[in-house]
Amino acid sequence: VQLQAYGGGLVQAGGSLRLSCAASGRTFSNYGMGWFRQAPGKERNFVAAISSNGASTFYEDSVKGRFTISRDNAKNAVYLQMDNLKPDDTAVYYCAQSYGTRFRAYDYDYWGKGTLVTVSS
Repeated sequence: VQLQAYGGGLVQAGGSLRLSCAASGRTFSNYGMGWFRQAPGKERNFVAAISSNGASTFYEDSVKGRFTISRDNAKNAVYLQMDNLKPDDTAVYYCAQSYGTRFRAYDYDYWGKGTLVTVSS
C-alpha cells in the first residue's frame, strides 16, 4: 500500500488549504481513512477520519466547523479541506489507512509521508 499526501504550504491565518492523499495497493473503498498532524516537538494527533463509504466523518474538537474530510472512492483519494486556518494548525499532516473507522494512530496500518502546513499570524 502506498499513500501520498500533498497540498501543504504556507498560508496566512484565516486562509484555506486543501490537502489530498492518493492511495494505491489495495481496494480503497474497503478501508477507513484518517488525517493526523504532528507539530514540532509534539506527538502525532488525530485530526479527522472518514468511513470506508464516506457516510460517517469524525473530527478532533479544535477543527470542527473549520476542516472537512471527504473521499472519492472512484479516484482512490481522500481530502482535507481546511478553512479559517490558525497558527496552531501548523504541523506536518499525514494521511493514513485503517480497517474500519479509527481515531488512534496505532490503529492505522499504513501511513503516507507527511505534507507541511505552515500558518503565519
